[in-house]
Amino acid sequence: MSTQDTANGASAAPSGEGVSDSSYSFTGGCACGAIRYECSSEPVLSFNCHCLDCQKASGSAYASCLMVPAADFGLTGEPKYYTVTAHSGRPIERGFCPECGSQVLARLPHTPRIVILHASSLDDPSRHRPAVDMFASRAQPWDHMDPELPKFPELPPLPDSPLFEVRQP
Repeated sequence: MSTQDTANGASAAPSGEGVSDSSYSFTGGCACGAIRYECSSEPVLSFNCHCLDCQKASGSAYASCLMVPAADFGLTGEPKYYTVTAHSGRPIERGFCPECGSQVLARLPHTPRIVILHASSLDDPSRHRPAVDMFASRAQPWDHMDPELPKFPELPPLPDSPLFEVRQP
């Protein structure tokens, strides 16, 4: 994924694939403005992730995120990335602003058609509507999850879409 990938921040339930709809777009970026993005489609999935890696990256009980099609995502600025190994054994590349330190996005090298955005990086985070709590088995005992959201102990079933095809190493 290059720095010209596409993404925009809002909320959606699992839909299976991005919808290129010029009437739906959103923007976001880091706290200092050095990193900016725009997305021209609805999120494929909006979620709260309670895995330990997301807890550490967010500095809180979970990371509230949205997945968008990489083809509909545009990025300006140069995030700095670090790689962690997920519980699955696969790498996650987390991107943050090298100037202000804001977490902005994550990339999954094994699913390059998806970009994960931190809801806190949206210009209008109020548009974000998480659809699920994932990795709820790892939630902190002091975390009070939304009782209205479906809970998955691990990763939920992902929409049947070519966006989620896993590239083999």
